[in-house]
Amino acid sequence: MQEEATYVCDACGEEIVIPIDLSQGHSQTYVEDCPVCCRPSVIHIELDEDGGVQVWAEQEQDYHD
Repeated sequence: MQEEATYVCDACGEEIVIPIDLSQGHSQTYVEDCPVCCRPSVIHIELDEDGGVQVWAEQEQDYHD
């Protein structure tokens, strides 16, 4: 299982590396500030049974739960 993954910041376009916390479940969503441009993004992480990880981000103001 991967311990890190990447996403592209919607605000600045930089590729960001984040740690994957497997203890938080197969579907995770949280807000994190981009370490490059400091704008908040909603980070989505989906883990599958085969060990695959999907990570994507969207700007916080665009997020609708």
